[in-house]
Amino acid sequence: MTSRMERNQRLITSLEKGTWTSRTYREAVLKQIQNIVPYDAYCFTTVDPQTLLSTGAVTEDGIEAIHDRLFVNEYMEEDIHKYAELIHSGDYTAILHASISENPVSSVRYHNILQPAGFGDELRAVLVSAGACWGYLTLYRRTEEPVFTEEERLSIQAWTPSIALMLRSTSLTLLDEMKSRSPSDPGIMITSDAFKLLSVNAPAQYWLSQLRLLEHVGPDVLPRPIRAVSSHLQRQIRTDSDLMVVQEPILHSPSKVCIQLLDGRYLVLHASRMQQLSGPDQIAIRLEQAMPQDLLPLLAESHGLSIRERELLGYVLRSYSSKEIAEAMHISAYTVQDHLKSIFAKTNVSSRRELIWYFVSRFQLSDEPVI
Repeated sequence: MTSRMERNQRLITSLEKGTWTSRTYREAVLKQIQNIVPYDAYCFTTVDPQTLLSTGAVTEDGIEAIHDRLFVNEYMEEDIHKYAELIHSGDYTAILHASISENPVSSVRYHNILQPAGFGDELRAVLVSAGACWGYLTLYRRTEEPVFTEEERLSIQAWTPSIALMLRSTSLTLLDEMKSRSPSDPGIMITSDAFKLLSVNAPAQYWLSQLRLLEHVGPDVLPRPIRAVSSHLQRQIRTDSDLMVVQEPILHSPSKVCIQLLDGRYLVLHASRMQQLSGPDQIAIRLEQAMPQDLLPLLAESHGLSIRERELLGYVLRSYSSKEIAEAMHISAYTVQDHLKSIFAKTNVSSRRELIWYFVSRFQLSDEPVI
C-alpha cells in the first residue's frame, strides 16, 4: 500500500513543475484525484488566508445547485467538520459518514442538504501552507456509491501539503504595476439576507462582471465571494444578538475578502449591515480595487518574510531610523541590521531606498502601518 500511495502522490507533486493559474491548477488536480479517489461531485475553493472567506470556487453542477445552503450551513449553523475547526485541530481531512454513521441526524448538513440532494458522503480537506490556509477541497459521493474509505482519506491527506503550496504560489502571483482600468468610484450593491440582489450602482456592475468571468458563471448567478462575505456578516449579526442577551463583549473578524482577478488586479469586498427603518435588514457590499495597503500582507507573504521581519518592515516604511526601530522592537541595532539584510535578500533589493520603492513608491502608497 505504501508504494502505491507514494506513486499516487507523485502524480500530484509532479504538477508543481507546471505553469498554472489558480483555476487551471485546481482543474488539473481534480483530474488527477479522480483517477485515484473517485468522486461524483466536488467543490474546490481558494480562500483569503486572513479571513478564510471564499475567493472563488471550481464546482460541479450538483453542488452548485445547493451551494447557497452550504454557505449558510458553514457560517450560520452548528455542525461537524467545519473548515475552520479542521484548520485549528490540525486534522486537515475528515470523512463525514465515518463521523455520523451511528447518528445521521447529528449533522444538519448531511440530513437537510446533502442527503436530499442525493449525496451519501463527503470528504473534506483544508489546504494549509506556511501556517496559513489557502483553500478547501471537498469531494462528494452519491448515495448509491460506496462511502469514502480511511485509505482514501490518508491519500488526500498526503497530498494536501503539495496542493496547499501550489495554491499559495498561484494566489501570490502579483503584477509589477497596478492596472488603471478600474472604476474611479467604489461599487455598492445591496442584497437581502437570502442573497437576492436588490440594487447596484454602475461600478458594482463592472466588478460583478469581472467576478463572473473569474468564476465562469452567468449573469444571473451571484458570485461566491459575494455570498461568502454576506454569510459571514449574517453569522456576526446572529452572534451579536446572542451575546447581547448575556452582555458579553462582542469581538469580530471583518466580513471582508481580497481576490485576484483574471488580469492580475486585486479586488476587495467588504460587507456591512444596513438597518432598515421598516422591513428586514439588508446587506451592503462595497467593491473596489485593492489599495496597496491591502496588498502589503500578500507582498510580504510572497517573499517569505517572517513575523519579525514584517514588523520591522512596517517601521522602515514609516521612515524610522535603525536606532528608533531598535528601541521600538526592543532589540539591538545589530539585530536590526541582520533583519534588514535578510529582507533585502528576500526581496532582491540592496538598500532602504529600493525597499521603500518596491513596497511604497511604485504604488503611491501612504505611509500608514499595515503589516
